[in-house]
Amino acid sequence: MRISGLVSCVTPVYNGEKYIEAMLNSLLGQTYPYVEAILVDDGSVDNTVGILESYREKFIERGYGYQILQTPHRNASAAINQGLKLAVGEYLIWPDSDDILEPDSIKRRVDFLRDHPQYSCVRSIMYYFDKEGQISGAGETLGALKKERIFFDIMEGLTFVCCGCYMLKTKEFFEIYPDRKIPEYPVGQNFQMLLPYMYRYNCPTIQERLYGVRVHPGSHSRKVLSQAEEEERYRYFESLIDEIARICNIHSLYEKRRILCWKLQRRRKLAKRHGKKLAMAKAEVELFLCGRSRIHRWALQWIIHLFGLGMENEYERNLQR
Repeated sequence: MRISGLVSCVTPVYNGEKYIEAMLNSLLGQTYPYVEAILVDDGSVDNTVGILESYREKFIERGYGYQILQTPHRNASAAINQGLKLAVGEYLIWPDSDDILEPDSIKRRVDFLRDHPQYSCVRSIMYYFDKEGQISGAGETLGALKKERIFFDIMEGLTFVCCGCYMLKTKEFFEIYPDRKIPEYPVGQNFQMLLPYMYRYNCPTIQERLYGVRVHPGSHSRKVLSQAEEEERYRYFESLIDEIARICNIHSLYEKRRILCWKLQRRRKLAKRHGKKLAMAKAEVELFLCGRSRIHRWALQWIIHLFGLGMENEYERNLQR
């Protein structure tokens, strides 16, 4: 079942009593009239559920759908899966529980997709704020905003993965995940939601700041990890990318090589950060064999400079590929 024009908003929340009200108020303040809010509590031990319940009548009065699910604590991707089972909208968004949407955030994206039926998804850009107000220079890079094929840009961190900025059509999303279940990992969730979709479809960008990302020391993404925790997190991400490659049915040698190079570059970075020289050297050798090492870059730069080929700008662009 899918209701035309309806936007399903699936939000996982864990111990979100400090900030969830701001997100809910921003949903209530949307200028778009057809929204269903699906809040999935991931086993919170604070007053999150009480706050969610206190908003039920407000959403009903606004004419919005409103559902609360309570699940044992696992992770965000597992919580999202519970919400996906209930989504009946034509469009899908999944903002974080501590962020906010600008009043026209949903309407601008729905209007774009209606006006451009050749697209199955769209994104806006974000701003960052803390208790003092908006801040600059924080968070993810925007990247090439006119680019529409962004699978590798997202994977390699060349553009943003900020979840509340994206809107997908549910028909196409559930064709990728017919069981309404994304891969469940203690990392990712946005990779699972976005990468298989972006592998299939172009994603244009509305260059307006329609989503606010809260910056606070208690956020999951800003938690300081031990070396063991960080290494485990990297391993989970590698397993996740392998599963996504299977979902996308990636067979191209070029694309497989690019995924391998992404892994190796991350391993080298992690090894360098923790002073593991042997592991860093191993990753560097493997990158050399893949043709993506620093030696290859230095050699190409030297050749271009030596022979004056006038290819400097083209070379710099290719480094981002």
